[in-house]
Amino acid sequence: MIVHAVTISGGDPLWDERPDPVPGDTEVLVRVQAAGLNGADMLQRAGLYPAPPGAPPDIPGLELAGEVVSCGRRVSSLSPGARVAAIVPGGAQAELACVEEATLMPLPDAVAWPAAGGFPEVFSTAYDALFRQCALGLGERVLVTGAAGGVGTAALQLAAAAGARVTASARRAPEHESALVALGAVAVVEPEDDAAIGEGGPYDVVLELVGAPSLERLLPHLATGARVSVIGVSAGAQARVNLLALMGARASIRGSTLRSRPLAEKAILAAEVASRVLPLLADGTLRVPVAATYPMEEAAAAYERFAAGGKLGKIVLSGPAH
Repeated sequence: MIVHAVTISGGDPLWDERPDPVPGDTEVLVRVQAAGLNGADMLQRAGLYPAPPGAPPDIPGLELAGEVVSCGRRVSSLSPGARVAAIVPGGAQAELACVEEATLMPLPDAVAWPAAGGFPEVFSTAYDALFRQCALGLGERVLVTGAAGGVGTAALQLAAAAGARVTASARRAPEHESALVALGAVAVVEPEDDAAIGEGGPYDVVLELVGAPSLERLLPHLATGARVSVIGVSAGAQARVNLLALMGARASIRGSTLRSRPLAEKAILAAEVASRVLPLLADGTLRVPVAATYPMEEAAAAYERFAAGGKLGKIVLSGPAH
């Protein structure tokens, strides 16, 4: 059988035919109903972020939601027809995808497909950075840079729900202010406005989603014992760090990606997100702001919309009707 998938060929996303994927013993075959578009897909398109071993080398996509079609012989927790969502190392932007059972999250019926497709990567990334890496505590001050993006909107909601005081930094702060405040920000500032950023600090936790220039500017605004997690470098990866400021605050900076982690680590994270975050999405406490949806057949237009910038929230590809 032949299925269709978004493929990267010469930098252009194409809707092309590929062989029907066959699940391994511990894998589940999922009919994809929605798949989120992320910065990593843009890097892969540019040839800067190749898929890891074992993932389809030319089919992008790190997150998906859909229905189980069939299961490998050692799969015990799922059956055909179940609604699921997952982070995958690649291959999400296709009609069908194989996913390891251990990384799948059961999807509540209350969560619509577009939101579900844009949920796994950004909320897992934000949850991991805030709580597993930075040990965010009640009442702490948080700065989220690049707050209008997918991970940013997830992070500010999660931090606010945990009782933190969140400042959101966004390039189009006046345009997005009301939406970001509705998601939990107590202040929305422009990245170059050092005075406004300083007013919200000093910060106990910073999620750096922009990269080098942003990181350099925020160092004077760190609280004693601050934790900084770098999870985005779209504006540059080479930073000049004032080590005296870092030492004076007794602060720590760490970086993170999810794609290359061992399966066991991804499984633990998926279980935590499924038990602690998905219920909040299902009851409306959290939401996935969807800036636009495109049929997978129109992936090229979706990629161009993502590259244009200025969006708030996620761009999601919807699976073909069946």
